Amino acid sequence: MAGKSKKTGKPRKPGRRQAEEAVRTLLLWAGENPDREGLIDTPRRVVGAYEDWFGGYKEDPVRFLKRTFEEVDGYDEMIVLRDIGFESHCEHHMAPIIGCAHVGYLPNNKVVGISKLARVVEAFARRFQVQEKMTAQIANCILDVLNPKGVGVVIEATHQCMTTRGIHKSDVSMVTSQMLGLFRKDARTRSEFLRMIDAKR
Repeated sequence: MAGKSKKTGKPRKPGRRQAEEAVRTLLLWAGENPDREGLIDTPRRVVGAYEDWFGGYKEDPVRFLKRTFEEVDGYDEMIVLRDIGFESHCEHHMAPIIGCAHVGYLPNNKVVGISKLARVVEAFARRFQVQEKMTAQIANCILDVLNPKGVGVVIEATHQCMTTRGIHKSDVSMVTSQMLGLFRKDARTRSEFLRMIDAKR
């Protein structure tokens, strides 16, 4: 087993071989033979998939928002990016969370490229998550870095820890929201944001 780092006190990240052995152990525990033809490369593939699924741990969401633009001819109306698709994983059961995020903010003399908002969502999504926490993380990151007049984040997602195990309820989605600044204080601003993300639905 991996020990703890002397610098951070956190568990050390295991090597790739250890990760692959962990997958073999799970296959054995499930009743499979990890040495049969169909599974012999599965540990390698699973570890490779984890590198993709959890690439958010290597990303700094703050960095995506650092480059801003101030030449916007005084534009100060709401900016909304909706239907940002994402895949995440539940930290309780390691099961997929599939959904979309809607992000809006009221600029305060500067704006950020819209692709950077999507990258912030991706950076937080590609980690083990709880939807409520992820919603707050995205909103707080935008508020802290851009210092806008307000931020709104709404996330809609299905949780396969609920649809494929346990209660087995399909076609159920969870909706969470985080409203900060004017999005929380001003009902008209909040309503405008909610209307914009619901348009053409």
